[in-house]
Amino acid sequence: MRERSELTNHLKHYFGFDTFKGGQEAIIRSLLDGKDAFVLMPTGGGKSLCYQLPALMLEGTAIVVSPLIALMKNQVDVIRNLSEEDGIAHFMNSTLNKVALEQVKADILEGKTKMLYVAPETLTKEDNLPFFRQMKISFYAIDEAHCISEWGHDFRVEYRKIRPTIDAIGRAPIIALTATATDKVRIDIKKNLGIPDAYEYKSSFNRPNLYYEVRPKTRDVERDIIRFIKSHPGKSGIIYCLSRKRVETLAEILCANDIKAAPYHAGMEAAVRSATQDDFLMERIDVIVATIAFGMGIDKPDVRFVIHYDIPKSLEGYYQETGRAGRDGGEGKCIAFYSQKDLQKLEKFMEDKPLSEQDIGRQLLKETASYAESSVCRRKLLLHYFGEEYNEENCGNCDNCLNPQKRVEAKQQLAHILEIVLAIKENFDEDYVLDLIMGRDTDEIIAQKHDVLELFGIGEDDDEKIWQSVLRQAVLMGYLEKDIENSGVLKITPIGYAFLKKPVSFVVTVDNDFDEEEKDSPIQSGANGAVDPVLYQMLNDLRKRMSKDLELPPYIIFQDTSLEAMATTYPETIEELQNIPGVGVGKAKKYGKEFCELIRRHCEENEIERPDDLRIRTVANKSKLKVSIIQSIDRLVALDDIAEVNGIDFDELLDEIEAIVYSGTKINIDYFLREVIDDDKIDEIYEYFQESETDDLNEAIEELGDDFTEEEVRLVRIKFISDNAN
Repeated sequence: MRERSELTNHLKHYFGFDTFKGGQEAIIRSLLDGKDAFVLMPTGGGKSLCYQLPALMLEGTAIVVSPLIALMKNQVDVIRNLSEEDGIAHFMNSTLNKVALEQVKADILEGKTKMLYVAPETLTKEDNLPFFRQMKISFYAIDEAHCISEWGHDFRVEYRKIRPTIDAIGRAPIIALTATATDKVRIDIKKNLGIPDAYEYKSSFNRPNLYYEVRPKTRDVERDIIRFIKSHPGKSGIIYCLSRKRVETLAEILCANDIKAAPYHAGMEAAVRSATQDDFLMERIDVIVATIAFGMGIDKPDVRFVIHYDIPKSLEGYYQETGRAGRDGGEGKCIAFYSQKDLQKLEKFMEDKPLSEQDIGRQLLKETASYAESSVCRRKLLLHYFGEEYNEENCGNCDNCLNPQKRVEAKQQLAHILEIVLAIKENFDEDYVLDLIMGRDTDEIIAQKHDVLELFGIGEDDDEKIWQSVLRQAVLMGYLEKDIENSGVLKITPIGYAFLKKPVSFVVTVDNDFDEEEKDSPIQSGANGAVDPVLYQMLNDLRKRMSKDLELPPYIIFQDTSLEAMATTYPETIEELQNIPGVGVGKAKKYGKEFCELIRRHCEENEIERPDDLRIRTVANKSKLKVSIIQSIDRLVALDDIAEVNGIDFDELLDEIEAIVYSGTKINIDYFLREVIDDDKIDEIYEYFQESETDDLNEAIEELGDDFTEEEVRLVRIKFISDNAN
C-alpha cells in the first residue's frame, strides 16, 4: 500500500495539483496494487490522470488504447510537457515513418517510455505482436471503452479484439475508462475485456453548470445558430452535425457572417484536422463545426457552448458531446435542434445494417426522441438514463425547468397503463402499449388477440401526447422499467404494484410538441415569430392586395416564413431581399420592389435601426447542389438518378427542388411527372392547388385522400409553384 504522502507528492511533482479530484486517488491506488478497474467518469472529471499518474510511477510502459489517431499527438504532447525527456510518451500508428517508428521502439526497450498510445488496429495488428511481447508492460488502459459495446454510441469492431490480443501479448492489469455508459454498456465492456471482477468506480453524471435546451428545428436553423453565436461574442463553441457535407456548408455560412469558424471531419487530411484542432485550442478560431470525430480527448476547459445541429443517434453520444462544454466549471450552454424528420432519416440509414444492429439503433433513437420531446427536467432524464437518481423537482438550469409546461393529474391513466402491461404479461414495449391504448388494429395486436382486451382503445378519444407523457414519466418515476436485455419491454416495478393496490396522485407534465406539420409546412404562423408584428401585418396586407390583383394565392408571391424574416431583418433593397429564406433573384425582382419600399418607409417613420448582424449572408458554395440539380433537370435527367448522383435520398432532393422553386427559379419537371404519375392524377392535384388558399402538404394529402402518395402531391406542387410563381 502506497503512503498517501507519496501519491500526493507525485501528483504535485508531475501535475501541479495539491489534492485529488473525486475518486481519482482510490482508482490510482487500485491500479498501483495490480488490480483491474472499471472507471465511469463524466467528461471533465479527470479520467486521464487516473492512468497517467500510475504509469509515471510504475516500472515499465503502460499501453493506452485510444480510438482516434488524430488526438494521440495531443495526449502525448501533454505528457511530454510534464518531463524533460521527450521519450517519456509516444504513440504508434500509421502516420509514423520507418525512422520515427524505430526511435519509438528503441525508447521503449531502453525503459525511457512510460506511456505508449496505440489505436486498437495497431494493438491487434499481427506484425506488431512480437515487439509488444518484448515490452515490460505495467498495465493496459482502454480509453473510450464504450466503443467495445454494440450498445455504446460509437461502437468499433476493433475494440472487440482487444482482450484476445492482450492474452497473446501477455496479461497485465487492465483499466477501462469511459465518460458515458448505461448499465447495459458497462456489463458489455467488462465481459468483453474479461474483467468481470474489476472494481467499479462511478462518479456522478450531474454537471450542474451545464444548461440543456432542445429547440424545434425549423427552416431558419442556420439563422438561429448565427443569432446565438453573435449573442456570445468571442466565446468558444462546438457545433455537431451528422454529415460531412453539412459540416462544410455550415462552417462556410458562419465564416461568411463574420464568425471565426472551421470545419472538422474524418474525411479531411490529417494535417488539416491537426491544424484546425490547434487553431481552436490556441483560440485563433472560436467555433468548430464537426462530426463526432472531433472532441474525444480534447482538453479545452473553456468551451462555452455545444450546439447539435442534428439530434445525435443516442443519448450517450449526446451526453458525451455536451460534456465538452464548461469543463472548468464555468458556463456551458448545450442547445440541440430536434425534428422528427431527422429521426426518420436516421432510421432509414440503418436499413442496410444487420437486423440486430437495426434493433439496437432503433431503441437508442427512441430514448433520444423521448429526451427531446419530454417536458420533464432534462437533467433528471439524463441522470436517470445513466442509472443515477436526481431528486430535485427543478434544476433551474434547463429549458423545461425554466419554462414549465402544463401539468395534469394522470392517476387514472397510470392505473390503466399498469393494468394493460399486466394483461399483456409484461412482454411488449411502450410503442405496442401506446398502440393498444389508442385502439390501433396493428397486425401484431390482432395476431396476439389483444384487440379484444377490455382496455383496448381506452385512450382513443384523448390526445395521444397525454398517454405518451404518462408512459414515459411512469418509467422515469419508477412505476415501470424497461428490460433493455429484451428489446425494451415494459415491466412493472414494486412501486408500480403498490400503486395498483393503493393509487395515489400522479401529476405529469405534457410532452413538448414537435409536430412536423407545425414546423415544415410552407405556410407558418409568421406573425408569432416576427420581431416587428406591425410590419408583418403591413407586409401581409400588401401581399393580399397583390394576390387579388394578380389572381394568385398569397403564398405564391411570398411564403409566411419569408414575410416573418422581412419583419425581422428589414431588407430595403432587392439585393438584401435575396438573403431572405425562400426569396431568389427571380422572385425578388418580380415581386420585391413594393415590399422593399414599404419596409424602407416603415423604418424611416419609426426611426428603426436595422440589425445588421441578423441579415444572414449566404455563400456561393451552398448553391452548388442547387445549380447541379437545375442543370440536370434541364438535361431531362430522372429525379431519382439526380438524387443518387448527389448522394442524397429522394426526400432530400425534393426539399432542394422545393427551395429552388419557392425562391423564384422556374424549372420544368414535366418529363419526369409523365413517367411516374398518371395524367388524370396530375390534373386532379394541380386543380386542388389552383383552388386552395394554402400549399400546406398535410392539408393537401388529407383533402385529396388515400389515392395519392405524399411524393405525388409534392411533385405536382413543385410543378404548380414553378408554373405560377416564377
